[in-house]
Amino acid sequence: MNHQQVINWVDDRITVSPGWVVIFFLTLTIVFVIGLGNVEQETGTSQFTEDLESQQTLDDLNREFGDSFGGERTARTNLLQRSANVLSKPALVRMLRVQKRLAAHEGLRVTSADSAAGTVATELNPDATTPAEKLRAVKRATPKEIDAAVRDAAANDAFGATLSDDFNRESATASAAETTVVHGADTIEDREQRVESVIDTVDADIKIQGGWPSAINASLLLTLPAALLLIIGFLAIAYRDPIDLLLGIVALLMTLVWTFGFLGIAGIPFNLLMISVPPLLIAVGVDFGIHTVNRYREERFEGRDIGPSMRTATDQLLVAFFIVTGTTVIGFITNTVSELGPISDIGLVAAIGIVFTLGIFGVFLPAAKVLVDTWRGQSIVPTFTRRPLGSSGSILGRFLRVGVIIADRAAGPFLAVMLIASASAGVYATGIDSSFEVADQLPPENTADSLQALPEPFAPPESYQYVEYRNYKQRHFSDNSSILLYVRGQLDDDHALEVIHDAGHDPPSTFVRDGRYAVARSIVTVIKSHAEQDSDFQRLVDRNDQNNNGIPDDNLDDIYAALLSSPARDQALQYISPDQRSAKVVYMAEEDARKLTVTSQTRAFASNYPYEASASGNKLIYRDLTTSLMGSIIKSLLLALGGAVAFLLLAYRVFDDRPSLGIANMIPIAMTVAAVVATMRYLGISFNIINGMLVSLTIGLGIDYTVHFTHRFVDELETAPLQMALNSAAQNTGGALTGSLMTTACGMGVLVLAVNPLVGVFGLLTGLSVLYAYLSTIFVLPSVLVVWHRAKTWWAAHTGDAPGERFSSAAPETATDD
Repeated sequence: MNHQQVINWVDDRITVSPGWVVIFFLTLTIVFVIGLGNVEQETGTSQFTEDLESQQTLDDLNREFGDSFGGERTARTNLLQRSANVLSKPALVRMLRVQKRLAAHEGLRVTSADSAAGTVATELNPDATTPAEKLRAVKRATPKEIDAAVRDAAANDAFGATLSDDFNRESATASAAETTVVHGADTIEDREQRVESVIDTVDADIKIQGGWPSAINASLLLTLPAALLLIIGFLAIAYRDPIDLLLGIVALLMTLVWTFGFLGIAGIPFNLLMISVPPLLIAVGVDFGIHTVNRYREERFEGRDIGPSMRTATDQLLVAFFIVTGTTVIGFITNTVSELGPISDIGLVAAIGIVFTLGIFGVFLPAAKVLVDTWRGQSIVPTFTRRPLGSSGSILGRFLRVGVIIADRAAGPFLAVMLIASASAGVYATGIDSSFEVADQLPPENTADSLQALPEPFAPPESYQYVEYRNYKQRHFSDNSSILLYVRGQLDDDHALEVIHDAGHDPPSTFVRDGRYAVARSIVTVIKSHAEQDSDFQRLVDRNDQNNNGIPDDNLDDIYAALLSSPARDQALQYISPDQRSAKVVYMAEEDARKLTVTSQTRAFASNYPYEASASGNKLIYRDLTTSLMGSIIKSLLLALGGAVAFLLLAYRVFDDRPSLGIANMIPIAMTVAAVVATMRYLGISFNIINGMLVSLTIGLGIDYTVHFTHRFVDELETAPLQMALNSAAQNTGGALTGSLMTTACGMGVLVLAVNPLVGVFGLLTGLSVLYAYLSTIFVLPSVLVVWHRAKTWWAAHTGDAPGERFSSAAPETATDD
């Protein structure tokens, strides 16, 4: 069975049994609607980092030593206190009163709280361990005693890390303090609301950080209605018939329902990257729909009946749709090679969605159109227009012929100039950077007044407490990032603690130092701290400290046994395992140190560590993520381009016996990719987790446009001279492309209004991608096809062998407008 037999079978179903086709597709839609109810949403950054080596090291540390900074075993609530002096007695009392009431709230399951107020209380009374005892210690102290306790506490670097940068040790003052409350479960119902209700009872100057802002939902609620209005408006212009408009909208909605219903059925969570799927499906669906209706109207405009007209349209367009679908699927399915799970997921989902688009717009929409037009022919409902977009004699038709005129007069020189310009843009584009910053995913602290003027429920929240908290911390707190080392070895050997301490001597330049040693927290720190508070333990350490530096280097089994049977047990187990086979050592990276430098220096430091060691930390995780992201983009780009070329060569060989057209098709696409990435660099936009998908999207949209133009050109070339074939493709297919451009570019461009900045930038770049793909198809592709035609003709003339190639021997003609 050849491909034409398959197409004929589909044509028969569409034109002979359209009702059954419509019923079949509507039944499947019901199934996917059920799947929609099972879609889960995945937010935050952990979804992108879970497969990275540095993240796995952090997970290992969290499992063995507890939560290093926000692991999955416990929930944390961050509180920010701001006042003239958070270290004054009244401010300390307020914070400790909040901690006491939080600990007494059974539903919150508070296990501990790390705060400057608690540390000061412990300095005042080392025996104060409960929130109530700490509150009592501060209440009974005089202001002078509190100031002295603050100065003593400041000897510990961890104390200063909880205070704002304006902390003054001598005057015992600071304008802000952060408290971390740890809960005994990773999920607690209404945790934030309960904590806020407790804070309100204290009438305190304390705010809760709040959860990660749901900017995705706010962005979709704000932009999707505007996008739909614009899309419907431009579709109305393109279709110029309310019934056809309704069919097009129904088909678009079915495509989205099928795709996201598939998410629920397959158990794939909706993540931030999935926002790029609707623009892709809408863009391709709008294009397919306009092409179907436009091609059908061309036949109807010539006076042919409904069935034969639709058969001619689908007979031609199904091949083009298949080629577009195949190349676009390849462009997205290559993302499944990514090490990042969400990118791999979206590659699969987008590929499935494009296949659904082919079925709905290639089969369902034509069948529904046949069914509706047959019904209209038997009723009083009129057909509003049969005239296709871009017909000869129209202003649009004359505009669309500009590229053909250029190709007729100077195809070679014009193409050479465009290739040089694109090559220059490509070289410039290689300087683009990639980044992964948490701030990229966050909305602004306060949304614009113009957005606030919108009616409910479209108006986004006036402000985002999480972002306000985070921005305040960045402005007023030091941001030295933790570097975590997971150390494995025989740590009960006599020299083990000395080795760990000496490893920090003369550290890398990005590490925070205290003299010639790196500032570090480890089991050594715990031993020294406990020795200061327990005289018996101090004597034990002194007896086993041969060089009198405060670090025991003999009988470590006795040291560990005494430590783990003391009140310092919980603190010790944060840094060493019960069997003394592994340990956690925490260093600090300078605030302004570049992630790349920190990562390379830390990895070198870990590789030279006296014991087996692996490194982690936010700077390392985000740098690894950025590197993986750029690697994914490059691999996907190469695979997508290579796969698209191979598929186009095969497709044009099978369908048209002209495989070299595949190369011709890719030239405008390569130009479009170069122009989009160059524009990103010029605008200062880096590749990130969401616009990293833009390359695949650009290739998909570019192929969509060029394939439709080329396939129509090839069909016309069978019976018409070169110039007339180009004119027909430019005016007829170009008209449909123009409708697709207006609808997609404007509909997706409205995403710039999104609260989430990632979505806004993606909307802008999607609009530019569509515009560049359209311009390269209308203005550059005709010259490419002319050069291709001349090269094939020359080859046939000199070799006498052009298998499968058919060229009209008629002299080139210029089509008239009549």
